[in-house]
Parts: sequence; C-alpha cells; structure tokens
Amino acid sequence: MTFQDFAASFGLILGPIEIGRWVSVPTVDHPHKRNGRYKFLGNRGWVQNWAQMMEPQMWKGESSEAGDYRRIAARAEAERKFAAERAARKAAWILHQAKRETHPYLTKKGFPHELGPVWNGLLCIPMRLSGRLVGCQLITDQGEKRFLKGQVTKGASLTFDAGGVDVFCEGFATGLSVRAALKRIQVRYRLHVCFSARNMQHIASGFERGFIVADHDAHGAGELAARLTGHPYWISPTPGEDFNDFQHRVGLFSSAQSLRTHLPLQLGETAPQSA
Repeated sequence: MTFQDFAASFGLILGPIEIGRWVSVPTVDHPHKRNGRYKFLGNRGWVQNWAQMMEPQMWKGESSEAGDYRRIAARAEAERKFAAERAARKAAWILHQAKRETHPYLTKKGFPHELGPVWNGLLCIPMRLSGRLVGCQLITDQGEKRFLKGQVTKGASLTFDAGGVDVFCEGFATGLSVRAALKRIQVRYRLHVCFSARNMQHIASGFERGFIVADHDAHGAGELAARLTGHPYWISPTPGEDFNDFQHRVGLFSSAQSLRTHLPLQLGETAPQSA
C-alpha cells in the first residue's frame, strides 16, 4: 500500500506530498477545513484525522520505491512546483475574466461602495510573492474563503502601497478598515494583507520595522503571531474581534484614534498596547 492510499484510508485528502514535516490537509468528512495531518519521510510516515484518531497512525513502505527518499522527494517537489505554476496561471485567468464590482461580502463588512475583482459571484483577492502573482483568495457572499488548489500561500500578500510605514494584518476586510483609519488620521502606509496569522508573522518578521494589527481570536493565534514578530501591535480588547469588527462597533473616528495611540510605538515611543 502506498503512503497516499494509506492516508486516503483514514480520509485524508492529499495534494503533492511534502517531505519531512507535519502538513495539515483537508479530510473527506471536513473538506473545507484542515482537519487532518501527515508527516512523510520516504520509507515511513504518519497520518492523523483529528475527527477519528487520538494518535497518529504509522505507515511503513513495502516497496523499493519507498526507501528511495531522494527520488520521492524530487518527484514531490516537481509535483509541488507544477501545481503552484498551474494555480498561478489559473489566478491570472480568473483575474483577467473578473470585473471590478461591488460585492455582498464587502457590503456586510461596511464597504458597500468598494470595488473589487468579482468572478462567478466570488470576490477574488490577488496574492503576490515578490511582485509575482501566485494565486488568489476567493470569498463568497457569506464570507467563506478558499485558495486555489496547489497555490503558494507562504509569503504571499496583497499590498496597498501609499509609501509609508509598513503595517501588517490578516484579512482583506480588516485591511480595508485599517486603510480607512489610517487615511482618517492622515498617516501614510504600506499595508500588507497576509491572509493568516502564521503568514503575517512570517512576512512581518522579515522587516526591520513594522506595525501589526492583530485579530483577537479566541485561541490567541493573532496576538501570539504579533508578539513573535517583535513589532509593536494593536489588538482589540474584546475577544473575537478583528479591526473590522472593532470599527463596526465604535465607528471610524474612534477606531482611527485607537490606532493613532499605538502608531508612536513605530517611532520608538512609549504607548500602551490595548485599544
């Protein structure tokens, strides 16, 4: 039995195999979440479906191919590159077909007049890495989000560049709210929408200076990511809120003033880290 067949027997949905680390993947019972994980080392591996298994199950290769670590790794890397290139081409095609329109998701987030690329009813947010389009995030009317299969997400972002301080956040709607607040207080910005807490940490950590607008999610991932960057950050005092939620609750003026009290940290001044 191949590793792929072994993983499938526990309901894991695998893409191109990655070598040497735990990889989170969707499962048959939760196809829109990453409720499974695997680790593959060539001649052995482990899989776990969180909905069914308390501990990972181990696989041992039986064929000569399983022990050929380098060949398997090379093939997996080739598959990964092929999938990433195909996703980038698909993103380019989607964005070429898309029309700039308003979208129900943006209306719900407080931006009824904001225009964005819309294709087949989906809001399509371009994602670039080192200036190159690598994929896009697709958002439904109800706010369900997904990336293109096989696309590169690590290090990819959307940037609103007004030639100012580097500001990092997770979601697109959060980015729109941060942009509105910064415009209100007349602060120039280079705003990076990073799409996840982990990716925000990865991107922001590569900058000598920066400012983080973190989500106050229940599990604390947003604030942890902000702290790990070493940069000053803003976070709502209310659990479950991101900056978009905060702005909805207190209004544009108050949310902008809250950011203003934190931005002096970017210049090395002392200010509290609470909204």
